[in-house]
Amino acid sequence: MSSDTTFASLGVPASLTAVLTAAGITIPTPIQAATLPDSLAGRDVLGRGRTGSGKTYAFVLPLLTRLAASKTTRQPRKPRVLILAPTRELASQIEAAMTPLAKPLGINSMTIFGGVGQNPQVSALRAGVDVVVACPGRLEDLMSQGALTLDAVEITVLDEADHMADLGFLPCVRRIMDRTPRTGQRMLFSATLDAGVDVIVKRFLANPVTHQADSAQSPISTMAHHIFHVHHDARLPVLVDLASAPGRTMVFTRTKHGAKKLSKQLNASGVPTVELHGNLSQNARTRNMDAFQSGAARTLVATDIAARGIHVDDVALVIHADPPMEHKAYLHRSGRTARAGAEGTVITLMTDDQVADVRDLTRRAGIKATTTRLDATHPLLKQLAPGERTFTEPLVLTVDEGNASRRSGGGGGRSGGARSAGGRASGGRASGGRANGARAGAPRNGSGRSTTSGSGSPRGAAGDAAQRSSGTKRPSSQGGRRAGGQGGSSSVYSTSSSRGGAAAFSSGSTLGRR
Repeated sequence: MSSDTTFASLGVPASLTAVLTAAGITIPTPIQAATLPDSLAGRDVLGRGRTGSGKTYAFVLPLLTRLAASKTTRQPRKPRVLILAPTRELASQIEAAMTPLAKPLGINSMTIFGGVGQNPQVSALRAGVDVVVACPGRLEDLMSQGALTLDAVEITVLDEADHMADLGFLPCVRRIMDRTPRTGQRMLFSATLDAGVDVIVKRFLANPVTHQADSAQSPISTMAHHIFHVHHDARLPVLVDLASAPGRTMVFTRTKHGAKKLSKQLNASGVPTVELHGNLSQNARTRNMDAFQSGAARTLVATDIAARGIHVDDVALVIHADPPMEHKAYLHRSGRTARAGAEGTVITLMTDDQVADVRDLTRRAGIKATTTRLDATHPLLKQLAPGERTFTEPLVLTVDEGNASRRSGGGGGRSGGARSAGGRASGGRASGGRANGARAGAPRNGSGRSTTSGSGSPRGAAGDAAQRSSGTKRPSSQGGRRAGGQGGSSSVYSTSSSRGGAAAFSSGSTLGRR
C-alpha cells in the first residue's frame, strides 16, 4: 500500500471521509485498501484477513456509499442491507462502528440477535430499517414469523464466515442467503476458507474478486509471544500479578466453569474482573462488556466466545491461562491485542503436563515464543506488564436481571459511598491506563483506594472497528467498585452516581459502547 493512499483516493465520498477524519482515522489498513475499489464498484468481494485487520470498515464504507446513492427507499419489514455476524457482541460492535457514519446520510440500522426479547426488534422492523446486522438464529426465527423479508436486500455481507462455520451456523446461513436476491452485491470476509466457507463462496458469490491481507498465519511484528512454564500452584499468583498491573488484560480459559472460577479468584485477590462466556444471560454479557470497555473492570476472563470479533480499545496483554486446543484458537485469541499495527504482548501459561501440547500448538501457529520457567517473583513479569500493582477492596453485588441489590463483602461495607474520582475505576485503567499508548502506575493511598500516577512503557493498541488515534477519548466510570458475582450473572460492577449512591450496570447500560 502506497504511503499516500487515502480513503478519498480509493473512492470513499467526502461525507464519509469527514467522519473518519474527525475520529482520527485517515490511513486505510491493507485489507481496506485492497477491497474498497472493487466493493465500491458493486462487485462481489471475498476478503481474507486475520482478526484485527480492519475488515469492519472494509464493508461498512462501501455499503453505506452505495446505499446512499441508491434510488430505493426504506420500506417496512424490508431491509436494504443485511450483515450476518456469528455473535451478539460482534453484531453490536459492527452496528456501533457504522452508526456515526450512517447518521449524516440519513441511513438507520438495527441489530437482531437472541437472548433478548424480540418485540422491540419486530417493532423496529415494522417501522422500516435500512441496515440489519443480525445473528443467523434469531433472524431466521423472525423471518419464519413474517416479521421481515429479504427480497429487497441490495447488499449482503457475511462477516467472520469461518467462525460462523465453527459455530455450526452455515446451514442457517445458506437458507437465509437463498432468500436474498441473486442480483444483489455480496461480500464475504473470513480469516480462512476452511470449515465449509468455500462452499458458501462458490454458491453465493458471482465471479468474486479475492483479496488477501494479513492472513491468520501472517507474522505480526508488533506482537511479542511468551510462554511461562509454571508450577500448578504458581498459576494463580502469576495471573494476579499480571492482571494487577495498569492497563487492560484479557485472560482466556478453555471452559465456562474455568472462566467463572478464575474471575472469582481474581476478584477475591483485589483485581476488578468480569467474565464472558455462554452461561451468562445477554443482559449480564452486556453489563460485563460495558464494565470492561469503560475501565470499571480492568480484566476480562473469557472463553473462546471472545476470541473472535470482539474489539476493545487498548488491550495490550492477552493471557492464555489455559492453552487452547488448536492453533487457530491461539491466533484468534491473541488477535485481541496488537491490532492495526499497535504493540501487544501474548503470554501462555504452561504446566509440566502441557509442555508437549504447547510446543505443538506454537509450531502449528507459526509462532516463535520465548519460554521462561518462573513464579510470581520473577522480574520478567514486571518487564512485560510494567507499572505499580494495585488492588481494590471487595464489594459483592447480587443482580437480578436489571435490578441490583448490594451487600458489602469483607470490611463491613460502605453505605453507597463512592470511591474518589481518582480511584481504580476512573483512574486505574481507563483514564490513567493505555489510552495514549502509555501504561500508568496506580499506587494505593492510605485509605486503601487506588490513585493513578507515574507512567510505564508504551503498550497502546488500536484496532478494527475503531482504528482511532491515540488522542481519542473513551468514557470512564467514576467511583467504580469491584464485585464478585453471584449466580448466573457473575462479576458485575457498580458505578457511583453524582449523589454518591451505588447503581449496578443495568441491562441498558452503554458505558464504553462504541
